[in-house]
Amino acid sequence: MNQITVISPDTAEKADVASNTRKVFIKTYGCQMNVYDSNRMGDALASEGYVTTEEMGEADLILLNTCHIREKAADKVYSALGRLRDMKRTRAEHGRELMIGVTGCVAQAEGEEILRRAPAVDVVVGPQTYHRLPQALARARQGERVVETDYAVEDKFEHLPKVDKAKARSRGVTSFLTVQEGCDKFCTFCVVPYTRGSEVSRPVSQIIDEAMRLVDSGVREITLLGQNVNAWRGESPKGGEWGLGELLYRLAEIPGLARLRYTTSHPRDMDDCLIEAHRDLRALMPYLHLPVQAGSDRILKAMNRRHTGAEYLRLIERIRNARADIAMSGDFIVGFPGETDQDFEDTLKIVEDVKYASAYSFKYSTRPGTPGAELGSQVDEAVKTERLERLQALLLRQQQEFAEGCVGKTIDLLLEKPGRMPGQLIGRSPWLQSVNVDAKESQIGDIIQVRIIGTGPNSLFAERAGA
Repeated sequence: MNQITVISPDTAEKADVASNTRKVFIKTYGCQMNVYDSNRMGDALASEGYVTTEEMGEADLILLNTCHIREKAADKVYSALGRLRDMKRTRAEHGRELMIGVTGCVAQAEGEEILRRAPAVDVVVGPQTYHRLPQALARARQGERVVETDYAVEDKFEHLPKVDKAKARSRGVTSFLTVQEGCDKFCTFCVVPYTRGSEVSRPVSQIIDEAMRLVDSGVREITLLGQNVNAWRGESPKGGEWGLGELLYRLAEIPGLARLRYTTSHPRDMDDCLIEAHRDLRALMPYLHLPVQAGSDRILKAMNRRHTGAEYLRLIERIRNARADIAMSGDFIVGFPGETDQDFEDTLKIVEDVKYASAYSFKYSTRPGTPGAELGSQVDEAVKTERLERLQALLLRQQQEFAEGCVGKTIDLLLEKPGRMPGQLIGRSPWLQSVNVDAKESQIGDIIQVRIIGTGPNSLFAERAGA
């Protein structure tokens, strides 16, 4: 989780008091979906006269868009709210308003408790109700402290404004697009079903319309988002049901859309059409984040993952048969209750078998309200730490080997933004790696051919092909 910027109360006086324009600062924690949600909250507030700012001290409204996945997520939010309380007090002493809101998954999980523990907070809005944020703020200005965490009956996306082309253009040549929310899998370690609700898919027409507006704004690459994105289902324009594979085929037809990605997937929802899309669609990048979580069948059953290690490996084989150059990414939890040394060795074995290009790995930590929190046989913290270090060493070695295997290859590179050095741009490889290359800023948005010439700790270095 990102840490909130540390500020002093005096920072409040740096705001532009001469301007009548209201400014909103949104601090985003956690996943890509929260990044998307923060952008859409900014869009919703624009109709109320707010403009977004990157400077917290300038803001008339500060929103913390929170994530509940990591350990002690709520504690970190309350710590941040303590600092904002001091800022709000200083503003009041100078006769200026500062409104504070908590949104996202911690808001959903904590609800009224946030108002009790943090008196400076004006509004608490869950991830399914942020389209009601303008109305919640209007009520707060009348003196009400507002909690909006009921699961909305209406479609929030229908109530959000259309993506503004100028704003989309300012956000860059890549964009997230949420197509699915919630999860019905109920893994015993996970809070998502309780904070994001059951699986809901956006209609095809909504998704296509938003994608076309993004492309019309200059976006070249779209990443489809969902808590369980490959569980997406929708009615096709000609009747019948589409899955994510069919949706990708349709999106690939949009003129000007050069690249497609999606995340995060569940092995149980990886159907034939989606695998075939990786085989057939040039626009669909050869990178797949497909979490396994553990290698032991006993632990996978305790996690309620509904797949075995062998089933996962057979699925990986089918995917690689469809797209030989695909890069695999995964998630791993070590130290789940009851995990033995042999269970952990099974996890190392599945990592060795798959050979991941990238991965995320964590020590198990309990989440109140999840079944895993009630399990006995908790693994000692020192044991979890030792196991995580071993796992991460293996994953890092595989990541480095994958990167080194790219040296000498000629690839298509989407140029995204300026690099740290003058005359340098950063792009993304088809496998989602950052690549540094000498190029002009006017080329941002172009896809050029480069040859990989070296590797760094977290990126690759390239030169123009033919140079």
